Amino acid sequence: MVQPRTLLLASPRSFCAGVERAIAIVERLLEQHGPPIYVYNHIVHNLHIVEDLSQRGVVFVHDLTEVPSDARLVFSAHGVAPALHEEAKERRLDTVDATCPLVSKVHAGVHRALKDGRHVILIGHQGHDESNGVVGIDPEHITLVETVADVRRLDVPDRPLAYACQTTLSQTESADIIAELEARFPHIVPPSGDDICYATTNRQNALDAVVDEADVALILGSRYSSNTTRLWELAARNNTPAHLIADSSDIRDEWLDEGATVAITAGASSPPTLVDEVVEHLSELGPVQVEERVHARENVQFQLPLKVRS
Repeated sequence: MVQPRTLLLASPRSFCAGVERAIAIVERLLEQHGPPIYVYNHIVHNLHIVEDLSQRGVVFVHDLTEVPSDARLVFSAHGVAPALHEEAKERRLDTVDATCPLVSKVHAGVHRALKDGRHVILIGHQGHDESNGVVGIDPEHITLVETVADVRRLDVPDRPLAYACQTTLSQTESADIIAELEARFPHIVPPSGDDICYATTNRQNALDAVVDEADVALILGSRYSSNTTRLWELAARNNTPAHLIADSSDIRDEWLDEGATVAITAGASSPPTLVDEVVEHLSELGPVQVEERVHARENVQFQLPLKVRS
Protein backbone atom coordinates (compact mmCIF):
# COMPACT_ATOMS: atom_id res chain seq x y z
CA MET A 1 0.00 0.00 0.00
CA VAL A 2 1.36 3.44 -0.95
CA GLN A 3 1.98 5.66 2.08
CA PRO A 4 0.43 9.12 1.58
CA ARG A 5 2.58 12.19 1.92
CA THR A 6 1.53 14.68 4.58
CA LEU A 7 1.49 18.31 3.44
CA LEU A 8 1.73 20.83 6.27
CA LEU A 9 0.57 24.21 4.96
CA ALA A 10 2.05 26.92 7.17
CA SER A 11 -0.33 29.84 7.65
CA PRO A 12 -0.08 32.80 7.21
CA ARG A 13 1.70 32.51 3.85
CA SER A 14 1.70 34.25 0.45
CA PHE A 15 0.55 37.83 -0.11
CA CYS A 16 0.73 40.43 2.64
CA ALA A 17 -1.29 43.66 2.77
CA GLY A 18 1.54 45.77 1.35
CA VAL A 19 1.96 43.51 -1.67
CA GLU A 20 -1.80 43.36 -2.29
CA ARG A 21 -1.95 47.17 -2.15
CA ALA A 22 0.95 47.64 -4.59
CA ILE A 23 -0.49 45.22 -7.14
CA ALA A 24 -3.97 46.76 -6.76
CA ILE A 25 -2.53 50.22 -7.48
CA VAL A 26 -1.05 49.08 -10.80
CA GLU A 27 -4.20 47.18 -11.77
CA ARG A 28 -6.41 50.19 -10.98
CA LEU A 29 -4.22 52.42 -13.15
CA LEU A 30 -4.50 49.93 -16.01
CA GLU A 31 -8.28 49.92 -15.65
CA GLN A 32 -8.55 53.70 -15.40
CA HIS A 33 -6.04 54.77 -18.05
CA GLY A 34 -4.98 51.71 -20.02
CA PRO A 35 -1.38 50.87 -20.90
CA PRO A 36 1.37 51.76 -20.79
CA ILE A 37 1.87 52.17 -17.04
CA TYR A 38 5.51 52.48 -16.02
CA VAL A 39 6.82 50.98 -12.77
CA TYR A 40 10.20 51.81 -11.26
CA ASN A 41 11.84 48.47 -10.34
CA HIS A 42 9.68 45.36 -9.93
CA ILE A 43 6.44 46.25 -8.20
CA VAL A 44 7.08 43.28 -5.88
CA HIS A 45 9.79 40.63 -5.99
CA ASN A 46 7.91 37.91 -7.84
CA LEU A 47 8.48 37.12 -11.52
CA HIS A 48 5.00 35.61 -11.97
CA ILE A 49 3.46 38.96 -10.99
CA VAL A 50 5.93 40.93 -13.10
CA GLU A 51 5.38 38.76 -16.19
CA ASP A 52 1.60 38.91 -15.84
CA LEU A 53 1.59 42.70 -15.54
CA SER A 54 4.09 43.04 -18.40
CA GLN A 55 1.71 41.13 -20.68
CA ARG A 56 -1.04 43.59 -19.71
CA GLY A 57 0.97 46.65 -20.68
CA VAL A 58 3.08 47.49 -17.63
CA VAL A 59 6.63 48.59 -18.41
CA PHE A 60 9.22 47.99 -15.69
CA VAL A 61 12.20 50.33 -15.68
CA HIS A 62 15.33 50.80 -13.59
CA ASP A 63 16.12 54.35 -14.65
CA LEU A 64 13.70 57.26 -14.93
CA THR A 65 15.23 58.28 -18.24
CA GLU A 66 13.44 55.23 -19.68
CA VAL A 67 10.08 56.85 -18.88
CA PRO A 68 8.64 59.33 -21.42
CA SER A 69 7.76 62.80 -20.12
CA ASP A 70 4.20 63.13 -18.79
CA ALA A 71 3.84 59.32 -18.51
CA ARG A 72 2.27 57.56 -15.53
CA LEU A 73 4.84 56.10 -13.14
CA VAL A 74 4.45 53.90 -10.07
CA PHE A 75 7.14 53.59 -7.41
CA SER A 76 7.36 49.99 -6.17
CA ALA A 77 6.36 48.59 -2.78
CA HIS A 78 9.98 48.71 -1.58
CA GLY A 79 10.20 52.51 -1.57
CA VAL A 80 12.72 54.82 -3.23
CA ALA A 81 15.06 57.65 -2.25
CA PRO A 82 13.67 61.20 -2.13
CA ALA A 83 15.92 62.16 -5.06
CA LEU A 84 13.87 59.91 -7.36
CA HIS A 85 10.65 61.65 -6.34
CA GLU A 86 12.29 64.97 -7.15
CA GLU A 87 13.57 63.72 -10.51
CA ALA A 88 10.10 62.43 -11.43
CA LYS A 89 8.60 65.79 -10.50
CA GLU A 90 11.15 67.67 -12.62
CA ARG A 91 10.31 65.44 -15.59
CA ARG A 92 6.56 66.07 -15.09
CA LEU A 93 5.80 62.39 -14.55
CA ASP A 94 2.38 61.53 -13.14
CA THR A 95 3.50 59.45 -10.15
CA VAL A 96 1.74 57.14 -7.73
CA ASP A 97 3.69 55.88 -4.73
CA ALA A 98 3.03 52.19 -4.00
CA THR A 99 5.55 52.07 -1.14
CA CYS A 100 4.31 49.73 1.58
CA PRO A 101 3.08 51.85 4.52
CA LEU A 102 5.38 49.88 6.85
CA VAL A 103 8.38 50.83 4.70
CA SER A 104 7.14 54.44 4.71
CA LYS A 105 7.13 54.23 8.52
CA VAL A 106 10.82 53.30 8.46
CA HIS A 107 11.54 56.25 6.15
CA ALA A 108 9.68 58.59 8.51
CA GLY A 109 11.66 57.33 11.52
CA VAL A 110 14.95 57.79 9.69
CA HIS A 111 13.97 61.33 8.68
CA ARG A 112 13.19 62.15 12.33
CA ALA A 113 16.51 60.75 13.54
CA LEU A 114 18.42 62.74 10.92
CA LYS A 115 16.51 65.90 11.81
CA ASP A 116 17.56 65.35 15.45
CA GLY A 117 21.19 65.35 14.31
CA ARG A 118 21.73 61.61 14.61
CA HIS A 119 23.75 59.33 12.34
CA VAL A 120 21.56 56.35 11.41
CA ILE A 121 22.71 52.73 11.29
CA LEU A 122 20.45 50.76 8.95
CA ILE A 123 20.33 47.02 9.51
CA GLY A 124 19.60 45.56 6.09
CA HIS A 125 20.90 43.85 2.97
CA GLN A 126 23.27 45.56 0.57
CA GLY A 127 21.69 46.13 -2.84
CA HIS A 128 18.11 45.33 -1.79
CA ASP A 129 15.60 47.82 -3.21
CA GLU A 130 14.25 48.70 0.23
CA SER A 131 17.68 49.34 1.75
CA ASN A 132 18.70 51.37 -1.31
CA GLY A 133 15.68 53.58 -0.78
CA VAL A 134 16.39 54.16 2.91
CA VAL A 135 20.11 54.82 2.48
CA GLY A 136 19.25 57.15 -0.38
CA ILE A 137 17.52 59.50 2.08
CA ASP A 138 20.97 60.75 3.14
CA PRO A 139 23.89 58.50 2.14
CA GLU A 140 26.38 60.65 4.04
CA HIS A 141 24.61 60.17 7.37
CA ILE A 142 23.25 56.60 7.02
CA THR A 143 25.47 53.53 7.31
CA LEU A 144 24.28 50.06 6.27
CA VAL A 145 25.26 46.97 8.28
CA GLU A 146 24.41 43.38 7.38
CA THR A 147 26.09 41.35 10.12
CA VAL A 148 27.39 41.43 13.68
CA ALA A 149 30.89 41.55 12.18
CA ASP A 150 29.92 44.73 10.33
CA VAL A 151 28.91 46.32 13.64
CA ARG A 152 32.23 45.39 15.22
CA ARG A 153 34.07 47.10 12.35
CA LEU A 154 31.90 50.22 12.43
CA ASP A 155 33.70 53.54 12.35
CA VAL A 156 30.96 56.13 12.75
CA PRO A 157 31.06 59.89 13.28
CA ASP A 158 31.32 61.30 16.79
CA ARG A 159 27.65 62.25 17.00
CA PRO A 160 24.44 60.76 18.47
CA LEU A 161 23.30 57.52 16.83
CA ALA A 162 20.01 55.85 15.96
CA TYR A 163 19.24 52.61 14.16
CA ALA A 164 16.52 51.31 11.85
CA CYS A 165 15.80 47.93 10.23
CA GLN A 166 14.83 46.75 6.77
CA THR A 167 11.29 45.43 7.20
CA THR A 168 11.93 41.98 5.72
CA LEU A 169 14.68 40.74 8.06
CA SER A 170 14.36 37.72 10.31
CA GLN A 171 13.86 38.39 14.00
CA THR A 172 16.90 36.23 14.79
CA GLU A 173 19.40 38.03 12.57
CA SER A 174 18.19 41.50 13.55
CA ALA A 175 18.19 40.68 17.30
CA ASP A 176 21.85 39.64 17.24
CA ILE A 177 22.88 42.77 15.33
CA ILE A 178 20.82 45.06 17.58
CA ALA A 179 22.39 43.47 20.67
CA GLU A 180 25.86 44.17 19.27
CA LEU A 181 24.93 47.76 18.38
CA GLU A 182 23.59 48.41 21.88
CA ALA A 183 26.68 46.84 23.44
CA ARG A 184 29.04 49.03 21.40
CA PHE A 185 26.90 52.17 21.52
CA PRO A 186 24.86 52.14 24.76
CA HIS A 187 23.13 55.44 23.94
CA ILE A 188 21.99 54.49 20.42
CA VAL A 189 18.30 55.27 19.92
CA PRO A 190 15.98 52.51 18.65
CA PRO A 191 13.04 53.07 16.29
CA SER A 192 9.77 54.12 17.91
CA GLY A 193 8.30 50.70 17.14
CA ASP A 194 9.39 47.38 15.67
CA ASP A 195 10.51 48.03 12.08
CA ILE A 196 10.22 44.39 11.00
CA CYS A 197 7.00 43.77 9.12
CA TYR A 198 4.22 41.85 10.89
CA ALA A 199 3.80 39.64 7.80
CA THR A 200 7.50 38.75 7.69
CA THR A 201 7.39 37.75 11.35
CA ASN A 202 4.11 35.83 11.01
CA ARG A 203 5.38 33.79 8.07
CA GLN A 204 8.59 32.95 9.87
CA ASN A 205 6.76 31.93 13.04
CA ALA A 206 4.22 29.86 11.10
CA LEU A 207 6.97 27.92 9.33
CA ASP A 208 8.95 27.56 12.56
CA ALA A 209 5.91 25.92 14.16
CA VAL A 210 5.82 23.08 11.60
CA VAL A 211 9.31 22.69 10.18
CA ASP A 212 10.53 20.34 12.92
CA GLU A 213 7.83 17.84 11.89
CA ALA A 214 8.84 17.92 8.23
CA ASP A 215 11.21 15.75 6.23
CA VAL A 216 11.50 18.50 3.62
CA ALA A 217 10.34 22.11 3.24
CA LEU A 218 9.20 23.80 0.02
CA ILE A 219 9.47 27.60 0.09
CA LEU A 220 7.63 29.37 -2.73
CA GLY A 221 9.01 32.68 -3.90
CA SER A 222 11.79 34.53 -5.64
CA ARG A 223 15.44 34.28 -4.64
CA TYR A 224 15.42 38.10 -4.97
CA SER A 225 12.77 38.34 -2.26
CA SER A 226 14.34 39.06 1.13
CA ASN A 227 11.45 37.73 3.22
CA THR A 228 11.33 34.51 1.15
CA THR A 229 15.05 33.94 1.56
CA ARG A 230 14.64 34.36 5.33
CA LEU A 231 12.08 31.51 5.29
CA TRP A 232 14.53 29.24 3.46
CA GLU A 233 17.24 30.13 6.00
CA LEU A 234 14.89 29.36 8.88
CA ALA A 235 14.23 25.86 7.58
CA ALA A 236 17.93 25.28 6.98
CA ARG A 237 18.78 26.35 10.55
CA ASN A 238 16.39 23.64 11.75
CA ASN A 239 18.33 21.06 9.69
CA THR A 240 15.32 20.42 7.47
CA PRO A 241 16.20 20.01 3.77
CA ALA A 242 14.67 23.12 2.20
CA HIS A 243 14.13 24.10 -1.41
CA LEU A 244 13.31 27.61 -2.63
CA ILE A 245 11.10 27.18 -5.69
CA ALA A 246 9.47 29.65 -8.08
CA ASP A 247 6.52 27.32 -8.77
CA SER A 248 5.53 23.66 -8.94
CA SER A 249 7.65 23.06 -12.06
CA ASP A 250 10.80 23.37 -9.92
CA ILE A 251 9.88 20.37 -7.72
CA ARG A 252 12.08 17.30 -8.19
CA ASP A 253 10.68 13.86 -7.43
CA GLU A 254 13.80 12.77 -5.55
CA TRP A 255 13.10 15.35 -2.84
CA LEU A 256 9.91 13.56 -1.82
CA ASP A 257 10.05 10.04 -0.43
CA GLU A 258 6.90 8.00 -0.08
CA GLY A 259 5.20 8.92 3.18
CA ALA A 260 7.28 12.08 3.57
CA THR A 261 5.99 15.02 5.58
CA VAL A 262 6.34 18.21 3.53
CA ALA A 263 6.17 21.71 5.02
CA ILE A 264 4.93 24.26 2.48
CA THR A 265 4.95 28.02 2.72
CA ALA A 266 5.27 31.06 0.46
CA GLY A 267 6.90 34.45 0.79
CA ALA A 268 4.81 37.60 1.14
CA SER A 269 5.14 38.48 -2.55
CA SER A 270 4.07 35.04 -3.85
CA PRO A 271 0.50 34.57 -5.15
CA PRO A 272 -1.56 32.06 -3.13
CA THR A 273 -2.48 30.27 -6.38
CA LEU A 274 1.11 29.01 -6.59
CA VAL A 275 0.63 27.10 -3.32
CA ASP A 276 -2.57 25.57 -4.72
CA GLU A 277 -0.61 24.45 -7.79
CA VAL A 278 2.08 22.83 -5.61
CA VAL A 279 -0.56 20.89 -3.66
CA GLU A 280 -2.18 19.78 -6.93
CA HIS A 281 1.19 18.73 -8.37
CA LEU A 282 2.07 16.67 -5.28
CA SER A 283 -1.36 15.01 -5.31
CA GLU A 284 -0.67 13.90 -8.88
CA LEU A 285 2.50 12.13 -7.68
CA GLY A 286 0.57 10.05 -5.15
CA PRO A 287 -1.92 10.26 -2.29
CA VAL A 288 -1.58 13.25 0.04
CA GLN A 289 -3.03 14.30 3.36
CA VAL A 290 -3.26 18.09 3.60
CA GLU A 291 -3.13 19.82 6.99
CA GLU A 292 -3.57 23.57 7.31
CA ARG A 293 -1.56 24.80 10.32
CA VAL A 294 -2.71 28.27 11.33
CA HIS A 295 -0.27 30.16 13.54
CA ALA A 296 -1.95 33.59 13.26
CA ARG A 297 -4.76 35.26 11.38
CA GLU A 298 -4.12 38.45 9.46
CA ASN A 299 -6.76 41.11 8.84
CA VAL A 300 -4.50 44.05 7.98
CA GLN A 301 -5.59 46.18 5.02
CA PHE A 302 -3.91 49.30 3.65
CA GLN A 303 -5.91 52.00 1.92
CA LEU A 304 -5.17 52.80 -1.71
CA PRO A 305 -3.84 56.28 -2.57
CA LEU A 306 -6.54 58.85 -3.33
CA LYS A 307 -5.36 59.12 -6.91
CA VAL A 308 -6.42 55.55 -7.77
CA ARG A 309 -9.53 55.13 -5.64
CA SER A 310 -12.63 54.79 -7.78
